[in-house]
Amino acid sequence: MKIAVDAAGGDYFPENPVKGAVVAVKENKDLNVVLIGPEESILEELKNLDYPSDRISIQDAPQVIGMDESPAQAVKSKTASSIVVGLGMHQKGVIDGFVSAGNTGALMAASAFILGRLNGIIRPAIATFFPTIKGMGLMIDAGANLDAKPEILFQFGCMGNIYARDVMGIKTPRIGLLNVGEEKEKGTETLKKTHHLLEALPNFVGNIEGRDILSGQADVFVCDGVIGNILLKFGESIPDALNVLLAGVIRKKQLNTDQITLITSLLQEAFEPFDYQKVGGVPFLGVNGNSMVGHGGSSPEAIKNMILNAVKMVEKDINKKIIASVA
Repeated sequence: MKIAVDAAGGDYFPENPVKGAVVAVKENKDLNVVLIGPEESILEELKNLDYPSDRISIQDAPQVIGMDESPAQAVKSKTASSIVVGLGMHQKGVIDGFVSAGNTGALMAASAFILGRLNGIIRPAIATFFPTIKGMGLMIDAGANLDAKPEILFQFGCMGNIYARDVMGIKTPRIGLLNVGEEKEKGTETLKKTHHLLEALPNFVGNIEGRDILSGQADVFVCDGVIGNILLKFGESIPDALNVLLAGVIRKKQLNTDQITLITSLLQEAFEPFDYQKVGGVPFLGVNGNSMVGHGGSSPEAIKNMILNAVKMVEKDINKKIIASVA
């Protein structure tokens, strides 16, 4: 098994991608990693680490795609970037998967262009993790498709079902369609038709309203990229808002140091199941390969878990199952 890691991606490259890769190969004895990025920078980082040199190699890719660059333009103009080089190696079969904490738009554009789509898939999608009180859920799509027809949304449900089952370990994922009401006749014509198509799946639980997401009424939430991206960004803002509100209450109540420490530890323990580091990264489902992206601020722990999830995608033959599910 050989997974390529974008050592030039994210806010803390090459340090975090390199450290995450080293931990991953130590945890999985069958794993080989190719670090892709500026060779000198990678070597400088590796010299301070203890790692199995026979299972970590370097592929030089001197160009770096910034987080704020235009995805399409960057992919076309920076052919010696880690993203383009890595996905090119994947397309040729040199590696089994590619992971990055870099520019999401650039990685999505390059994955679609270089790897292409799986047979039968109309449009690839970004599947992202979304926390609920019953555990981590999966939302698809999170921003790749701003306008999706019923057939496309149905395929999102099929792809999300397979990933949740085989990679996330949810034995029978409940699939829900995000809508304005739980009744099947609610919503736009697109959503009504999508509901009808999804009824063919035995684990479809119907429409899911916004108030039912955090309560975990489904494991896979199907939506177009507009709804998914808005919810994703809203969810990311919740911890900061809670911190501001909590700080205000602490000042008002004039709590002592011990009380503040206790509250902080309780909150950390309560939110532990929602820690993004445990899931690492999210997949681009529907592309003809295994491509994953992580948060720009990914820690070494998050990078490691993203690599190991990419390994699961390969071992579980996710793409073959996706093709079969939409045939």
